Amino acid sequence: MKSILFSILFFLFISLQLFAGHKKVNGTTEYIAALKKVTDVMLSDVTSPVAASRYYAYISLTAYQMQSLFNNKNYPSLYGYVNKLPAIKIDGILLKSADPSLAIILAIFKSAEKLLPSGYLLKKQTDSLKHLYLKSMELTKIFTQTLLLVDEVVQQMMPYIKADGFATLNNQPRYTPKNGDGYWQPTQPVFMAPVEPHWNTLRPFLLDSAQQFKVAMPAAYDTVKTSSFFMQLKEVYNISFTASKEQKAIAMFWDCNPFAVEQIGHVEFGIKKISPGGHWMGITGIVCKKKQLTLSKTVLVHALVSIALADAFIACWDEKYRSNRVRPETAINKLIDPRWHPLLQTPPFPEYVSGHSVASTAAAVVLTKIFGNRFLYIDDTETEFGLPKRKYNSFEQAASEAAISRLYGGIHYQDAIDEGKWQGKKVGGLVINKLKNHLDVLAKSK
Repeated sequence: MKSILFSILFFLFISLQLFAGHKKVNGTTEYIAALKKVTDVMLSDVTSPVAASRYYAYISLTAYQMQSLFNNKNYPSLYGYVNKLPAIKIDGILLKSADPSLAIILAIFKSAEKLLPSGYLLKKQTDSLKHLYLKSMELTKIFTQTLLLVDEVVQQMMPYIKADGFATLNNQPRYTPKNGDGYWQPTQPVFMAPVEPHWNTLRPFLLDSAQQFKVAMPAAYDTVKTSSFFMQLKEVYNISFTASKEQKAIAMFWDCNPFAVEQIGHVEFGIKKISPGGHWMGITGIVCKKKQLTLSKTVLVHALVSIALADAFIACWDEKYRSNRVRPETAINKLIDPRWHPLLQTPPFPEYVSGHSVASTAAAVVLTKIFGNRFLYIDDTETEFGLPKRKYNSFEQAASEAAISRLYGGIHYQDAIDEGKWQGKKVGGLVINKLKNHLDVLAKSK
């Protein structure tokens, strides 16, 4: 009985310490936990890698714009930097009566609630926060005013978000795979239709257009054994038999395929996996906690990384459906071994370039700019999916590992990895160059 009473009192004490006033709140842990709740809903929705990157960017951007309302001098708005982002206009009285830390956390839940297909599941998170503010009339008033502020900001953000082209994707012409051995075709076990073939029509965040950083043309399909294409194809095939235990572990750790399906007899089971963007947002949270960043800096770091990820996928998807190159699985089954299967399940979209390579490199470039070339951390993002933690000495090391994992997994050729890394560096560099003023905010804190 005493232990139960102690637990209740401890919970109330922590709750009041966390939410009684923003001056007592660090908030970084709460922010990262809130994003994890969003990730869990995306996981349940089987959100595609490109859609996940879009959601993370808008949710993080809304949270940052909320923060800038309270402290625009030190954390300037991204209005005028991000393509067509509107200026948020809020009554000063409403700002003074709201709690900044609470507003940022609520901004995550309320924007995600609007954006995600199953966003309604996050309403209980808002209700849980509200419950903590029922301890007194003063706290209840703070919560009410803060929620009014958040609803107003989200309402002003939604027209901008809805105008990015996402809502019209289903109205685009239906994509039909091209005829020819060198072009992408759906792969087993379920032969899914291609994912988001018109993603390059979306409004980018910082890119001038989806074509701003076009990569070199891929090695052309060629059955001659000395050709670049066939030698790369043979490399994928050979490594499936010679890969070390460590190489296989790397492939599994970075799989991040939300569309993975396991087939047992005539029954198919979807396997829940995080998206590549979700993995890097997880890494971002890990390093923010390790550096013990304030809530304000944590919000900014997540906004920068999420924007890099979103633009990386827009650029990558533009190339995927332009070159439309065949996956190793299809080509190997036709030219080398009809019974061969890759270690990882082939994702349902064209091969060139590697999305993991582009997105991981872009995120790593931004994180390296913020935290330095050498940053030791332990990545436990995948432990909930039964995979062990991995240690890294730098973000570049992690990104390079993520990129080469696609070769180890049997789903990409080497040139798709190399050119993907090049494109990712360009996107990451663009974020650094265009948002230099915001990066300077973080540099001052070192």
